[in-house]
Amino acid sequence: MTPDDFRKAGYAAVDWIARYLETIEEHPVQSALEPGAVRDRLPPSPPEQPEPFEAVLNDLDNIILPGTTHWQHPSFFAFFPSNTSPPAILGELLSAGIGVQGMLWVTSPACTELETHVMDWVVEALGLPEAFRSEGAGGGVIQDTASSATLVALLAARQRAGGIEAQSQMRLYTSAEAHSSVQKGARIAGFRDDQLVLVDTDATLAMRADALAKAIEADRAAGHRPAFVCASVGTTSTTAIDDVAAIGPVARKHQLWLHVDAAYAGSAAVCPELRFVNQGLEFADSYCFNPHKWLLTNFDCDCFFVADRKPLIDALSILPEYLRNQATEAGAVIDYRDWQIPLGRRFRALKLWLVFRSYGIAGLQAHIRKHVAWGRQFASWVEADPRFEVMAEPHLGLVCFRLQGDDAANDRLLDALNASGKVYLTATKVRGQRVLRLAIGGRLTEERHVHDAWALITKTATAQRLA
Repeated sequence: MTPDDFRKAGYAAVDWIARYLETIEEHPVQSALEPGAVRDRLPPSPPEQPEPFEAVLNDLDNIILPGTTHWQHPSFFAFFPSNTSPPAILGELLSAGIGVQGMLWVTSPACTELETHVMDWVVEALGLPEAFRSEGAGGGVIQDTASSATLVALLAARQRAGGIEAQSQMRLYTSAEAHSSVQKGARIAGFRDDQLVLVDTDATLAMRADALAKAIEADRAAGHRPAFVCASVGTTSTTAIDDVAAIGPVARKHQLWLHVDAAYAGSAAVCPELRFVNQGLEFADSYCFNPHKWLLTNFDCDCFFVADRKPLIDALSILPEYLRNQATEAGAVIDYRDWQIPLGRRFRALKLWLVFRSYGIAGLQAHIRKHVAWGRQFASWVEADPRFEVMAEPHLGLVCFRLQGDDAANDRLLDALNASGKVYLTATKVRGQRVLRLAIGGRLTEERHVHDAWALITKTATAQRLA
């Protein structure tokens, strides 16, 4: 493409995105295609000659969109939100256009320094501990996902607890409600499955600090080396919140690395009245949350903080001759290659920077507050209908509920709702029972979509009972 060709195609692409977001409600939320349907419409071999960009946009409409589940649809209530926004989209475009590789400070000073500065903004905006600011021993970095954040936290914890040589003796702790990335990260780091201890939970499905203490003491008595505990603030199934303020002193007493995973819930702290999600973070050695879930920043963007960056850097820093440079040797800069698994890194800070500048703190607070209010409203409707029950306290924008009856009835209800194309929900299990999850958090979601979802749920339940 010449520069003029690029301008023309770029205008057409932005126009396509804008039109897609304007008309997204015209699509069924979840794709109804059968497996293989998209590939059947694609040519078996790549084109020999260049094709016009218009042909690509036509295929987006005719092939790709029918096979797309629309995460930005206002009636997407499945999983947790994976938000995007116009400023974040533009930030991603600018990042791709500038095309830097920010592995070292010297490879693009602006890439590193903007990220450091924006991460300090995040600490201030969310009321996080000052230890996470870059001026001291700690600091923040943008990972791709909370899964990567958990893995690097594990590696830093292992480093502090004696390194690879002592790994076979180590014990790791979390609850059965924690995200699967904890177990996956442990496996990637080379821990056996039996080295990850699942701590009992209480009636709210939160990890019990007393059970953690007993497990640690039992392992110490057996000659093991407790090294790491992952607490969850907002579990995937139900947004259960571990009592970090109680877990923290246990971790500190026994010298465990405490990592707090608040992938979804952490964004709520932009609102001062919701900062119960921050309780106990002063004990955390590391912490993460995903702006790409609920803070209007498109995937991928995980904010990961450490109170002391030295164990992290010691665990991950390898400096071959071809990466040596004066700024690094002088210790005057941050090289984020030492804070993550891959060497290379994109200019992710641009999109988070644009989101903060375009919405301001007030705009981000308004975005979160309306979803929390609608979640509470939806829960009140469930509680008022004797056919349904709320299965977990709705802390934020997620409501877990079920139809009174057996699991099969709830599965039929879920299947019928999703088959309608009008909403998309997911399910989980709570205390052995099938439970439906409705997660409110989309940028385009309005109050009427929540009303319509409840009306469809009750109508579908009535039709199934009559059938």
